[in-house]
Amino acid sequence: MNPPAVARRGTTAALRTVALWALATGAAAAELLLLGVLLLAGWRARFVNPPPSFLAVDRSGAFLGELGNPQSAAAGGAADDELGYWPLDRVPPRVAAAAIALEDRRFAWHPGVDPLAIARAIGQNARHARRVSGASTLAMQVARMQSPGARGYLRKLVEATTAWFLTARYGREAVLRQYLTLVPYGNRIHGIAYAARRYLAKPVADLSWAEIAFLSALPQAPGRMSPYDPQGRLRALRRGEGLLDRLAAQGLLSPAELDLAQREIRRLQMPYLERRPPEALHALLELERRVAASGAPPGGTPPGVVHSTIDLDLQRKAAWETYQSVRTWESRGAGNAALLVVDARSRAVLAWVGSADYFDAARAGAIDYARVARSPGSTLKPFLYALALERGAITPATVLDDLGRGPGGIANADDRFLGPLLPRVALGNSRNVPAVEVLQRLGVSTGLGFLRELGLDHGTASADRYGLGLAIGGLPVSLADLARAYTVLAGDGTLADLRLVRDVAPAPAERVLSEDTAREITLFLADPQARLPSFPRLGASEYPFPVAVKTGTSSNFRDAWAVAYSAKYLVAAWVGHPDNRPMNRLSGYRSAAELVQRVLLHLHRDDLDGLHDLGFPPPHDAQPVRLCALTGKRATAACDRTILEWFRPGEAPVEDCPAHRRREIDVRNGLLATAATPAEFRETRTFLDLAPRYAAWLQSQRLPVAPLAASPLGEALAARGLSRPAAAPRLRITSPEDGVRLVRDPEVPEPLATLALSAVVDPPSAQIVWYVDGMPYEVADRPYTARWPLRPGTHRFQARLPFQGAASREVSVLVE
Repeated sequence: MNPPAVARRGTTAALRTVALWALATGAAAAELLLLGVLLLAGWRARFVNPPPSFLAVDRSGAFLGELGNPQSAAAGGAADDELGYWPLDRVPPRVAAAAIALEDRRFAWHPGVDPLAIARAIGQNARHARRVSGASTLAMQVARMQSPGARGYLRKLVEATTAWFLTARYGREAVLRQYLTLVPYGNRIHGIAYAARRYLAKPVADLSWAEIAFLSALPQAPGRMSPYDPQGRLRALRRGEGLLDRLAAQGLLSPAELDLAQREIRRLQMPYLERRPPEALHALLELERRVAASGAPPGGTPPGVVHSTIDLDLQRKAAWETYQSVRTWESRGAGNAALLVVDARSRAVLAWVGSADYFDAARAGAIDYARVARSPGSTLKPFLYALALERGAITPATVLDDLGRGPGGIANADDRFLGPLLPRVALGNSRNVPAVEVLQRLGVSTGLGFLRELGLDHGTASADRYGLGLAIGGLPVSLADLARAYTVLAGDGTLADLRLVRDVAPAPAERVLSEDTAREITLFLADPQARLPSFPRLGASEYPFPVAVKTGTSSNFRDAWAVAYSAKYLVAAWVGHPDNRPMNRLSGYRSAAELVQRVLLHLHRDDLDGLHDLGFPPPHDAQPVRLCALTGKRATAACDRTILEWFRPGEAPVEDCPAHRRREIDVRNGLLATAATPAEFRETRTFLDLAPRYAAWLQSQRLPVAPLAASPLGEALAARGLSRPAAAPRLRITSPEDGVRLVRDPEVPEPLATLALSAVVDPPSAQIVWYVDGMPYEVADRPYTARWPLRPGTHRFQARLPFQGAASREVSVLVE
């Protein structure tokens, strides 16, 4: 046999074997590929709808912005990717006809894949050697939109198979509805329902033929047919006109309807592009946060619209006032501000200004300072006074001492002391020392527990962490929480959340104070006379109608606060620096109160005609009683400082003021007149006879104190009953405190490095003698004050009456 022939036959056999193996392998691979496609398509053959987004509008329907769905956020979705989806419960016949005519003419009879369209596309693409025509049906487009990815023949095969499964499983009507729910219309808008609302401001069921044609043109090339771009809008209109002709050719439009639609589409007016108002960005973000926190979509009308409580016009006004204020105060260290406006009756937030300018990066404007916890200064005091009234720790007639520094050296902001004060005046003047006394009467733990009940503290720190500093701003709070807490006072003692979503039913209000207590505190805060002398009349805290006002300033002027509420509105403001820097003596009264006043006067601009009753009601069944401002007893004709206070039956003081006494004096020497004093030298004057602890304060105020001695120019003092009954004198050192440890400042000049000595003597005496380390140091006249130069070491101090055995207890001081 010829070897070459044998070799050729062997080669041929080998090639045939290889070919057969390749065919068998290819067939198996094809089967595997087909099986994989079927499995993948079957798994994808279900409707996947992203959670619908929400369109936020203000209380009158003005556009605020778009919100992501809380379900998307919970699933880790990107907010921008989910914007613009609205469910479509029913497809209007006109919309269905337009979509089918433009995108899938044989939709009614093919099973999800159009073989004629596929054959046409293959032929056209082969002739041009590139892709010039597609064959996607509506079902295939649904498959692609639900599982987007790179284009390719294998992907097309998967989409076609998925489309066939979708049509078989759900039916053509459901596929069409899914397409019209997901199809993009540009500008991050998906679905015909949301496109009708965003582009034409109407529900999809109300669209005309012209509007349907215009919108139906957009999905073909949403990037090139943006209605907000002149050229894109022109392209969309031309394509829409072509769609109208096609609908007419199919007999879906009569000649008259076609003529009307063509004229209408040429005159189609688009609403302007609604953009998020920059003045309301923090309000929008807070609204989105609350919708997400609720875990459930709000039930708006129509569905998908979130009706907020924000008043956009007022929001812009409040934002402008905040911006202007910060610019005015920036030379004094103010870096930013926040402001809230709340309906006092419904607790609806009307304006939420988180910063003076959201886009001001130099001042960290993107931070929402309404939600940042800062030291609140004196703004917590009304709640402590309210709790003390509620629990009977004080009454409106209780005298609180403002005589000197409190425990731990706590002093008043102005470093002055106003003497005996009733709660109304102590709170109105925002005195620190009386507030600390109120907290001491309550107990720090009790006070902190109440502030937590009000939502002002979200931590778990013990009362020891705050101590008595809790009364003067030691507990950081946010402006939003503070405004919420103040609605308790404005709302007759009930606590409820601030509302930002109109269509969400508010949770039932919880009573945390009695109505009478809330009204009592409101009357305290609304009394301009009670703010004297710390806050002047006709300033930032006074209005032409009743307004309850409280300001606060944190240590070193780092934070300035003000809260004011009328019968209708509550306005709260914070001013400070993002870096927590001290401001240049910019207090709550000098800054935040001015901002609040401008906004509140704007809110009441139509109520200043005197015809509106904006007064605050007194406690139920309460009657006014005039009290002496220094003693809390019933005022007499001799009392020159009085306060009108409200009491329920049986709770008012019944004792007349004993401190203001009318005495006859001898005008020749100012001493008590006797029977021997001639009538022409007698004069009746009113003197103050307060407890001995007020002696130093009375002298500092130069108030008239009754003389202790009778005039030596007369006789018969005992006969007139003017001598004081004998009583064992009691002496008590009020400064320094026993056991105090002092560190001398080396930079203070030696003559100025002194320690204040003060004491109380009851009954009063003309003089005392100060002893230091057992030796006489100084004789001090009433009110018994002296200064002792600091010297290192441990020293003992004692006050004694001259020539008598009465003496105070010794106090010990360590000087380092």
